[in-house]
Amino acid sequence: MLAGIAAVVGLVALGAWWWNHSQAGGTLAAFQKLEGRWQRDDGGYIIDVSRVDAGGTLTASYLNPRPINVAKAQASMLGQSLRVFIELRDVNYPGSTYQLTYDPADDRLKGSYFQAALQETYDVVFVRLKPATE
Repeated sequence: MLAGIAAVVGLVALGAWWWNHSQAGGTLAAFQKLEGRWQRDDGGYIIDVSRVDAGGTLTASYLNPRPINVAKAQASMLGQSLRVFIELRDVNYPGSTYQLTYDPADDRLKGSYFQAALQETYDVVFVRLKPATE
């Protein structure tokens, strides 16, 4: 009887492990869609995502046209939506943030930009830049 219970517990644990790892792999694949250079369609503002990990942490830089310090860059899933949050902390960027959603149909990032110094929010769209080798 105890052996049967142990086997059931083992199968449940194995199933939970498999579920968590299979979901993490799918999430990482979704997050990797964010890698690349993105330019805001209303100017020269660029988000450059060079890496993303399974937890959604983005290695990102922001240019306007000079580098602006990225304090936090994070990807997450909300249902089927791939979301991006970026916080800027630098001179003239006292906690300005981007909240974006990836649009797979158009391969764009769409959302809002909160300009902290002015306390104003703007709708924004970023388009993926093609690599120079294409």
